[in-house]
Amino acid sequence: MGIDKRNVLESEPFSYQITKDKKVRLFYKNKEVKILSNNTAMSFIEKIKGLPVFDQQLKMAKITGNFKHGNEKTNKD
Repeated sequence: MGIDKRNVLESEPFSYQITKDKKVRLFYKNKEVKILSNNTAMSFIEKIKGLPVFDQQLKMAKITGNFKHGNEKTNKD
């Protein structure tokens, strides 16, 4: 069972930009979807450094909320 079953993250739809005032702008398909500031932005910058591209994409997907849309199945008995 894979995390990215539809291989959406392979196309690298997420990107980010660090502003002069140390805010982080997150984009999905070149559209701004979230702005991180203060400690959240600094934490994001530290965590994303050195990660493989797929892991960066996954982290941005989770932060922006574009990862789960409520229709995922769970393995409950």
